[in-house]
Amino acid sequence: MNAIPYFDAHCDTISRCARDGRSLRGNEGHLDLQRLSEFGKAAQFFAIFHHLSRAPADGMFAVCRRQRDIFARELEENADLAVQCRTAAEVRSANDGGRVAAILSCEGAELLNCDPEKLDWARDVGIRAVNLTWNHANFFCGSHQSEQDRGLNDLGRAFVERAQAYGILIDVSHCSDAAFWDLIRITHAPVIATHSNARSVCAHTRNLTDDMIRAVVDTGGFVGLNLYAEFVSEGESASLDDLMRHLDRFLSLGAAKHVGLGCDLDGCSTLAGGLRGVQDMPLLWDALRRHGFDEALCEDIFYNNLLRVLG
Repeated sequence: MNAIPYFDAHCDTISRCARDGRSLRGNEGHLDLQRLSEFGKAAQFFAIFHHLSRAPADGMFAVCRRQRDIFARELEENADLAVQCRTAAEVRSANDGGRVAAILSCEGAELLNCDPEKLDWARDVGIRAVNLTWNHANFFCGSHQSEQDRGLNDLGRAFVERAQAYGILIDVSHCSDAAFWDLIRITHAPVIATHSNARSVCAHTRNLTDDMIRAVVDTGGFVGLNLYAEFVSEGESASLDDLMRHLDRFLSLGAAKHVGLGCDLDGCSTLAGGLRGVQDMPLLWDALRRHGFDEALCEDIFYNNLLRVLG
């Protein structure tokens, strides 16, 4: 592992820490800081997440603040292994110093009460990406499985404008197709889909159509390969070869500099190819090499492309 770079756009480990009392340093889930630190250089987006239907009495923004505090406390307690980063330059500095670069994101604008003014707080605590929504519709827009025909409303557009002015990336994984295209029409910054695959390979609504992939590429954005088996193959199991089919599709659509990892670790059950967690990512690297990808392309997919869009 120590020869392989690793930069992943999405995991749910922080919400698992909040829910189950896990340690970010070491745990039995898909990912922890000890395993990340074994890579030659490593960076990870950590998503704040909570299901809207289980919102506590004090609301979703309170959940968001508590999970951010857990993230900050875990990094303070494990400063020998990791440090929070906001920019590509900070990621490089952390990695050059032998530490994991930890970047904060927010999976669902409902965690910010769908309130553009809450973006001031998000910017101040270092949140660098926000999903428009999760599997449920929210005030801004529909999702891929709820109110699928509902696009982005006026307040959602104001949220996007403010987020992009603050350098916060808008993440379209989970949103409705209508909201995706509304965003593409107004964006002034790269659009990202942190953990979505190719719908032409696996016809799941969580995946992107070919036209969507082209549109993300045209914004200078990024798509993260999702390892969740249900989004990889429509069959009974999902193999590493199935993952290669998604990567081949991305590359055929001009995404060689725009595709990377969005593994969805700790956010799903079964991973493709029998992978068990972040410790098995060298197996995916080897699969890419056997598939004919040269080392430069592998490094782009595993690290460079996401670093570029982080800016």
